[in-house]
Amino acid sequence: MALMKPSISLSRRLRRTPFSDGVEAAGVKGYTVYNHMLLPTVFESVEADYHHLKRHVQVWDVACERQVELRGPDAGRLMQMLTPRDLRGMTAGQCYYMPIVDETGGMLNDPVAVKLAEDRWWISIADSDLLYWVKGIANGWRLDVLVDEPDISPLAVQGPKAEDLMARVFGETVRAIRFFRFGVYQFEGRDLVVARSGYSKQGGFEIYVEGSDLGMPLWTRLFEEGADLEVRAGCPNLIERIESGLLSYGNDMTDDNTPHECGLGRFCNTHTAIGCIGRDALLRVAKEGPVQQIRPIAIDGDPLPPCDRYWPVLAHGRRVGRVSSAAWSPDAQSNVAIGMVLMTHWDPGTQVEIETPDGMRAATVQDGFWN
Repeated sequence: MALMKPSISLSRRLRRTPFSDGVEAAGVKGYTVYNHMLLPTVFESVEADYHHLKRHVQVWDVACERQVELRGPDAGRLMQMLTPRDLRGMTAGQCYYMPIVDETGGMLNDPVAVKLAEDRWWISIADSDLLYWVKGIANGWRLDVLVDEPDISPLAVQGPKAEDLMARVFGETVRAIRFFRFGVYQFEGRDLVVARSGYSKQGGFEIYVEGSDLGMPLWTRLFEEGADLEVRAGCPNLIERIESGLLSYGNDMTDDNTPHECGLGRFCNTHTAIGCIGRDALLRVAKEGPVQQIRPIAIDGDPLPPCDRYWPVLAHGRRVGRVSSAAWSPDAQSNVAIGMVLMTHWDPGTQVEIETPDGMRAATVQDGFWN
């Protein structure tokens, strides 16, 4: 008896995005659920989408990267309470990648912070209900700040031809935007924040579309202007993400992990991030060092199925870690993976075994990620 593939049952609880009509017209073949919204996962195939992303330009519906807006006199103070990254040197016009931690130092999210003004910030969140945590802190500390989710839906333009496409829509000055900086550009008479950032290492931008009514007009314009650039609808690509070492909150890390375990210690200025809720816990972690940490792992053999649960990492029959993301890389000609490995076995070149759905596989801890 053939097994039926599971499907997603749509309802108002599972939100569509301002770009969903365009995504469906482009032939989306799969979705996941992210922040209670639809996130496309594949169009032609994961491998075909991967090759196209590395050669041309794609438009991604990443409206599921919801914004938590902080507005008011205590907005900056609240931001610093959330993260061990020292924000004192951050100026309006900058974006910061930052870990957000709880009182134990555990990771709650790894968003991009967008500083619009001293009293106005956006937190562009990964997949978790961070809004409620931020509201709870603001109210518990009686801070003079408004916390809400505005009508802002990011649209990413990624790939080596992204800059050319963006210049056609927003003008040549977008080329001058530096990495993790943003500018304000007009589209149909409305101001939009445009940042040089994105969830790939192929280069690109994220457009913070303020107002759902602008979603499809902007989507359509990008495709009209990019026809000769071979623009396609795309999405964050599993293979490219793993090659690039881009972690996925909920997959590769949870609140059981500290930023140091996730290899994000460089974003923790624990001694100077005064006010951070998890500061005391992270000071101890920084002093003692982690006992396990994220590592790139190459797994031998034929292409493996998707990693939808942890795969144990073993050495001489003893568990020394787990793999949380894996895919076959056409460029590396290997199964590439992200794993959390004990310090006894995390050195580059260490030989381990992975317990996969296809049986035990030999694997090697790598010196660095592939992109």
